[in-house]
Amino acid sequence: MSSLSLDHVSVHYGKRTVVHDFSDTVKPGDWLCLIGPNGAGKSSILRAVTGLASHTGSIAVDGSPLALRSPRRRAELVAYVPQSPLLPAEMTAFEYVLLGRNPYISYFGSDTAQDRAMVMNVLERLDMASFADRSLGALSGGEQQRLVIARALAQEAPILLLDEPTSALDIGHQQQALELVDRLRHEHGLTVISAMHDLTLAGLYADRLALFHEGHLVVSGTASHVLRAETLAEFYGVSVTVHHEPDGTVVVVPRRTSA
Repeated sequence: MSSLSLDHVSVHYGKRTVVHDFSDTVKPGDWLCLIGPNGAGKSSILRAVTGLASHTGSIAVDGSPLALRSPRRRAELVAYVPQSPLLPAEMTAFEYVLLGRNPYISYFGSDTAQDRAMVMNVLERLDMASFADRSLGALSGGEQQRLVIARALAQEAPILLLDEPTSALDIGHQQQALELVDRLRHEHGLTVISAMHDLTLAGLYADRLALFHEGHLVVSGTASHVLRAETLAEFYGVSVTVHHEPDGTVVVVPRRTSA
């Protein structure tokens, strides 16, 4: 179990700053979801944590700066599901998910029976065991996306970053994948930060939402606090109806502005 802290983090691409002075701490077992329109800076925050985007400020795991960790140690601490991963067409699904075990395999070693069992367990939990021997190039976009999630879960890192993890999945597999992540965080204290466009799903699974606009944090808090019709109209430019269910679920429904 590990906490992730971001202290006055700004993210830069060349001379352009895309995230401005963001601070937050996500405790073990918590789920923070970053929301906001395209270009708001959500993905850039996740890329900064992984070391893929230049940033100022401090990003730390359990108080120790990630910048001081080796790439191998960083991979043991943080697993990342990117929006557009590279998927070698000839590699089998099993081989691809097995790559998640690389941080635990010595430089001159090979995968163990335990590593392979872990991969099969994750595939089974995502209803993908029958895909193990199929090549990635023969799979649909949704099937490939589930494998990317499987690879990250096989990594067994205490911190999981999800960048639009369900965008290519049908509603059943969306729920299946997010339920598995939710179960792991409750059972093992997995710390989760996601970026999601589906506001209802974001509010359903995350403990807290952080709404960004043009790189700035606008508001953060529970779904009922953040997902307000007037707030979404201001920063997304949309007309929505927000329903509050008796169990606390917040449902965001787009509304037509003209007949």
